[in-house]
Amino acid sequence: MDKIKKLNNLTTNNLSIGQTLKISSSDNINNNVKTYTVQKGDTLYNIANKYNTTVNELKELNNLNSNTLSIGQTIKLPSNENNNITYTVQSGDTLYSIAQKFGTTVSAISSLNNLTTTVLSVGQKLLLP
Repeated sequence: MDKIKKLNNLTTNNLSIGQTLKISSSDNINNNVKTYTVQKGDTLYNIANKYNTTVNELKELNNLNSNTLSIGQTIKLPSNENNNITYTVQSGDTLYSIAQKFGTTVSAISSLNNLTTTVLSVGQKLLLP
């Protein structure tokens, strides 16, 4: 904590929502940790549902004592062994819209899931890089 305060010229432990902090690369113990920034209207339930996990798993991973979230809060997401996210296809989803939503490409999703078509089914599970 002292390293982060010094690097960011902070005099207290108080932070503001949405504040950006500098972190030295040596402080990043695990660069493969996936995170999510809380948006207006988000709940632990809808985040857990979106990333195919549970509210309890999110609370445990982030040391949360309540279900209350703040806009701009960054929370860690559990990931599987390959650091892929499992996504359940929703009505209206396309490979393109999913790729855009998760910052990847259609070809990366297709390759990871051995897809031979772009046709998706509601409820279908996809691995996302």
